[in-house]
This record gives sequence, C-alpha cells and structure tokens, in this order.
Amino acid sequence: MVKNQTRKEETRRSILDAASRGFREFGFAGVGVDAIAKSANATSGAFYAHFGSKDGAFCAALELGLDEVIGGVPRFQRDFGDGWTDTFIDYYLGQSHRDDLACGCAMTSLSPEMTRADDKTRALYDRKMKIIAGLVAKGLTQFPADQRQQKAWAFLGILIGGLTIARGLQDEAAIDAVTSSIKSTAASILTPLG
Repeated sequence: MVKNQTRKEETRRSILDAASRGFREFGFAGVGVDAIAKSANATSGAFYAHFGSKDGAFCAALELGLDEVIGGVPRFQRDFGDGWTDTFIDYYLGQSHRDDLACGCAMTSLSPEMTRADDKTRALYDRKMKIIAGLVAKGLTQFPADQRQQKAWAFLGILIGGLTIARGLQDEAAIDAVTSSIKSTAASILTPLG
C-alpha cells in the first residue's frame, strides 16, 4: 500500500514538473496533455487521474512556479543582505535565466496566460502575486513602510515586463540594450530620493 502511494505521488510530481516546464516554455495553448504525459513518462490517463483537466494541471503548475518565487525572494534577502535587489536584478535579467524558458520564472512565463484563465486560476494568481509583492516590500527597508508595497509592485512590473520584451527579441544588441535599460531602471526606482 505504501509503495503504491509513493509511486502515485512520484507519478503526480513527474507530471506536474513536465506540465510546469511545458506551460512555461510553450504557453497553455502550445502544449497538450499527450505531450505533457509523454514528457513525464506517464499516460494521458494518469494525467487526467491526477489533474482532471489541462486547466487543473495549469493551475497546479502556476502554483508550483509562484511558490518557487515565494521561496526564492527570502533566500536572496537572507543571502545577499542589503544588496539583494541588485543580485536579484542581475539574476532575473541574466542570459541564463532569460534563455531558460522551461525552468525560468513563472511570473514572466505565465502572467500573460492570466487574461484567458478561469476565475479559480486567476484567484490563485492574485493571492500568490500579493504574497510575492509583500515579500519584496519587506526587503525594501530603505523606504518608509507606507511606500514599500508600491515600490515592490513597480519593481516586479519592470522586471517581468523587461524580461518579456528581452525574450521576444532576436537581435542580441537589442536584447543587451533592453536588459541594460531595465536593470538601471529597476535599480533607480529602489533608490530613495534626496
């Protein structure tokens, strides 16, 4: 019984990981149930048994991806102290993160999908993004408490939008120009005036 339960949990996790990679790399419409199941070395029947539908798998993949950010932001804050935002900016807009759609940040890859998502998925997105913004705000101690949330949303919006544009471009010089501009703009909004 325990062995069967463990195998079932491993299959679910394998399908979820494959769905997460697939949705981030190809978008909701760009990957099908059969491709996700095949990537997970599972059957389509197992996919439906675990997630019920493609929408169910997308919602679970979104939660997994945003939870990665929720775990990652405090690590950056802990490991890099007052310089955490500079390190985060460099990582977020860096080439390895920029080029890795399948394992890159779910905020950038999956946010555009929210305009077409169902109410349950959008509610999950709202809840998780508010947590992320709150975590970012906690680390912006250079600002008065009443300004931190606004700065956090601006910071996230600049990084997510900038990475989206950079990923859409083909010309390396344009990509470099965009990432350089976004890096300096993201850093400048985190510098208190005066």
